[in-house]
Amino acid sequence: MPKRVTAFEFMLPARDPETPAYRWVYAALRTEILEGRLRPGVRLPSTRDLAAQYKLSRGTIVTAFEQLKAEGYVEGNIGSGSYVSKVLPDQLLQITGPNRPGLRDDRKPAAFRGDVRPPQRNLSEFGRRLDIFPPLELRPSRAFRAYVPALDLFPTTLWARIAARRFRTATTNLLLGCDPLGYRPLREAIADYLNTSRGVRCNFEQVAIVSGVQEALDLTVRLFLNPGDRVCMENPGYIGASRVFEAIGAHIVPASVDHQGIVLDKQSVRRAGLIYVTPGHQFPLGITMSLPRRLHLLKCAEEAEALIFEDDYDSEYRYAGRPMPALQGLDRAGRVLYAGTFSKTLFPSLRLGYLVVPADLISVFRTAKAVTNRHAQLLDQAVLCDFIGEGHFGRHLRRMREVYSERLSVLLESARQRLSGLLEVSNIEAGLQTVGWLSAGIDDEKAAQAAAARQVEVIPLSWYERGRSDLNGLQLGFAATNPGEIRRGVRELAIALEAARTRR
Repeated sequence: MPKRVTAFEFMLPARDPETPAYRWVYAALRTEILEGRLRPGVRLPSTRDLAAQYKLSRGTIVTAFEQLKAEGYVEGNIGSGSYVSKVLPDQLLQITGPNRPGLRDDRKPAAFRGDVRPPQRNLSEFGRRLDIFPPLELRPSRAFRAYVPALDLFPTTLWARIAARRFRTATTNLLLGCDPLGYRPLREAIADYLNTSRGVRCNFEQVAIVSGVQEALDLTVRLFLNPGDRVCMENPGYIGASRVFEAIGAHIVPASVDHQGIVLDKQSVRRAGLIYVTPGHQFPLGITMSLPRRLHLLKCAEEAEALIFEDDYDSEYRYAGRPMPALQGLDRAGRVLYAGTFSKTLFPSLRLGYLVVPADLISVFRTAKAVTNRHAQLLDQAVLCDFIGEGHFGRHLRRMREVYSERLSVLLESARQRLSGLLEVSNIEAGLQTVGWLSAGIDDEKAAQAAAARQVEVIPLSWYERGRSDLNGLQLGFAATNPGEIRRGVRELAIALEAARTRR
């Protein structure tokens, strides 16, 4: 690990004219060290740089450093580099305060001292309504972690080579910025891909580059919903969507889901401003919405004068059946906003996705992007554009579709052998996770707890349902782990479910 270096100018407190210069520098640096702003092991600025910055003689700075070194705050040699000591003298003396180890309470900033209350904050209604949407935890993948692709199989060397080439040939325009809706060549590449592979009907001007579906939802909600407006969404459904709707103060109308997709009636969409659906691969049940149900949804939206937000979740990975074109491709009334992301097809930290908007809404979305994050990170957009344009994206999708299809088959076969009578795992047509239906007498939350004790990750389906839960099953991811780990997970899950049934 490289050493940490303080490459920035120091901002020392104002000097008392009565205090000698060396004593002022010594006291200021000592305070920075004790209050944790200069951390152990950090390299300090050179004595020459500090002397030039504060227009002092180098001898004055050297005297201050020597005093710090003598007291154990600094180590190293003047001229060859000085570092904050790994073990500070106050730690050796065990002088501690109640809130931060190794720091006396009277040396802490006021905000950290126990005798100072934090100021009263007046959050907006939006701020008070916000509820945490947990991020992905940074830990090794294991069975049956959901939402995560096989990151170990992503071609990082190829991506790095494309990125290096882009940086070597970067123009001033690429360093300057781009249209708020994104880098035009990438928007063109995405429009071509969606028209060809997903049955979307759009041109590049309708494509907005966003950080992911979550930003696309946030933009849409802030543009078209007010507090108290009605939003219709699938039940069970995506928690990330409901968090956005609740934050804006919308009233969520849950609509049930059957084997054909969302079940809508006039009452469900009455006065609804937005309908949120995942027709390609319903979250979390994995159902593909049938064509008659799609046409009915479009008719309901037109009659209610509502927008439809189509989250094309995990639809790129299809293992059975004929590909179903996007709902947006069937829309003739300009009701559908279509969103997708590269988080599952490439890698989550890329934070790039797309939103296809009706032609008459291009201007309002461009303005909204301009006054929020200006535009998505441009160099990443350029690298992704090359990755798609050179055919790597298509090849990666085909490869991963084969890998995930094999892993799904392993899960289904192992489940038939070991989970019979405990969990019936669904054979889905698309996506990176499936569901398993628990037998009578096993509660999904207790099952998830028992599985976690055996190093197996499953998610209770009841977590995704609004109101009284009639679901009793588990969500199981299969994409992120190899066949050996999937088989281990099935063995351990069988033991956990037997234990959960016995305890009941």
